Amino acid sequence: MKDFSKTLRGFPLLNLAIAAGLGFALGAVSFMGDDKAVTEAPTEIIQEAAEQHAAPMINVDASPEVVAQVSQLIDAEQTTPEAVEPEPIAVADAEAEIEWHRETVKRGDNLSLIFKRAGLNDSDLHELISSCKEAKQLKRLHPGQAIDFHIAEGQLQELRYQTDQLSSANFRRDDASFIAETLTREPDLKPSYHEGTINSSLFLAGQNAGLSDALIMEMANIFGWDVDFVLDIRQGDSFRVMYDEKYLDGKHIGNGPILAAEFTNKDKTFKAVRYTHENGSSHYYTPDGDSMRKEFLRTPVDFARISSHFNLRRKHPVLNRIRAHKGTDYAAPRGTPIRAAGDGKVVHAGRKGGYGKAVILKHGGAYKTLYAHMSRYGKGIKNGKRVKQGQIIGYVGSTGLATGPHLHYEFHVNGRVRNPVTVKLPKARSIPKAEAERFKKLTQPMLAQMGDLQAARQIASLEKTPNTL
Repeated sequence: MKDFSKTLRGFPLLNLAIAAGLGFALGAVSFMGDDKAVTEAPTEIIQEAAEQHAAPMINVDASPEVVAQVSQLIDAEQTTPEAVEPEPIAVADAEAEIEWHRETVKRGDNLSLIFKRAGLNDSDLHELISSCKEAKQLKRLHPGQAIDFHIAEGQLQELRYQTDQLSSANFRRDDASFIAETLTREPDLKPSYHEGTINSSLFLAGQNAGLSDALIMEMANIFGWDVDFVLDIRQGDSFRVMYDEKYLDGKHIGNGPILAAEFTNKDKTFKAVRYTHENGSSHYYTPDGDSMRKEFLRTPVDFARISSHFNLRRKHPVLNRIRAHKGTDYAAPRGTPIRAAGDGKVVHAGRKGGYGKAVILKHGGAYKTLYAHMSRYGKGIKNGKRVKQGQIIGYVGSTGLATGPHLHYEFHVNGRVRNPVTVKLPKARSIPKAEAERFKKLTQPMLAQMGDLQAARQIASLEKTPNTL
């Protein structure tokens, strides 16, 4: 007893309190038996803890049993809080908590009606439109589009809608105004290669090869400066096209622009590759960097047939006498768009005698083009207006001295009329020397890829051919 009292005098006050509860703790363990809720520490840990804590905390005269028991309790007290796994805190997902109300645009709808169906009024609509200029795009909604509203306490907090397959617009409240955000997804791209041979028409050959009408038109526009798809097409002409197919979540959503193409006409092959300049503009060039584009379109109407050629001694079908036909007539359905053959300025837009409704464009100092017998003019076409190549300047008609709907097209060089079908067209700018290295670096891989896809197609075709030997 004397020895134990001597031992107690060596304990700090905190250790005495712990030691006082030791008996209760040990008793509790003995009553719990094999219950796994309490885990006994391994012997090695107990001994290590005793060695770590005994020296500063326990009198050297203390018995080994007391030292072991007290050290075990201290060790348990220090490690238990770290060993217990904290309960996971349920963090609410803010997006999941938002309740969205969806309205689908109906035929004849306007924003006011849509907002009222969503439980809002014209004041809410005005607040959104007036505080966020980007919200004006909501006026261009189409039937079938869905608009999602987040409304809290009777006030619009957020509005979102899908603008197209890849983009969505979001308008979020920020105090008394709204902030516009555009969210864009990038589709997966998969290269696609198609080839075909023309037997009757370009469109049929393109469709048989698996090309969409849009891609067929794009191919015709690429080679349209070198090939007249009305006059020059021959049976046996062929084409090869490579472009990217777009996929979103594994679903095909459309096609990208043509990346590389070839067209063989009358045994002459034309090659084109798409190149994007550093300023972001994209154009088509030959593999050597010459522009596929010319300063003028060969024909200002798409896929029309020539009904009357350039002939300075033609007998006029209405006047019934010899009268020079200074242009080329393209027969096409009434209302077919007529496009500017090149960049230029409108110097005449109005009636012009037997030409009926006509437009004359001036292209620099040497060239002029005339378009006659229009049914109506293109939007905004008037004297002094500047136009871009391919811009719609009017529509096919039969005004003036005309027996039926067609376009009369004239091409003038330095004041003299020339045959639009055979006149040599000036070329547009080629790749500048400073950009030549970048051009080759970006375009040669595309041309090589199209060659690889072509070779793979030929191998696959040979494998399908039955062996007749």
